[in-house]
Amino acid sequence: MHIRPTNHLSQLQGVNLSPQQAANPAQATRVPVDQVELSFEAQMLANIGDGVRADRVATIKSQIADGTYETRDKLSVAVDRLLDELA
Repeated sequence: MHIRPTNHLSQLQGVNLSPQQAANPAQATRVPVDQVELSFEAQMLANIGDGVRADRVATIKSQIADGTYETRDKLSVAVDRLLDELA
């Protein structure tokens, strides 16, 4: 059985460098660096979370985990607010 390559590249191909790259091999091996620039709006949005009350979030998370966060009173208030918005 004879297996033939599908890409017709059975031998290694040489690399042709530009005259500048051939003269300065350090430039030929230099790896490009990614760079990101954030707009002013993106920077402002990134800073919004700075006012989060970590203690309040931790309290609510523990109440949810314990099953004590959702009470009849809280659900009643939520339903009333929803009905007010729909009216």
